[in-house]
Amino acid sequence: MIRWHCQEATPWPLRLTFPFLMLRFLLPASLALGALVPVAVEAKSSCGLASWYGPGFHGRTTASGERFDAYGLSAAHRSLPFGTMVKVTNQSNGKSVVLKINDDGPHYGSRIIDLSEGAFAHIASRGQGLANVCISKV
Repeated sequence: MIRWHCQEATPWPLRLTFPFLMLRFLLPASLALGALVPVAVEAKSSCGLASWYGPGFHGRTTASGERFDAYGLSAAHRSLPFGTMVKVTNQSNGKSVVLKINDDGPHYGSRIIDLSEGAFAHIASRGQGLANVCISKV
């Protein structure tokens, strides 16, 4: 008599329930095929503090692999993917600039975005240092 060794204590008819099938076959297959991909849910627009950075990082490599141009139109954001185009509008004067996310940050305080020096100069005085802005995807 052949005796089969089974790791699971549950009888086989009870293992063929939907949750079992889902976890055992459908979910791994969906992940393997790329059907279920985790996506960061980002609001259409967000508002908060923006700062600028540049002189010490000019010419260095950003998190996206690009060379950072302090005088160009780029920014660092914590959750938006690299290459995302956003419109940043200064709430106090209405000036706005369209730029590309190419770095990770900001890494200080409650700021929502770090603009390159050139991008910040389009919407506020660099001496101001911080600005209340709203960000929206383009």
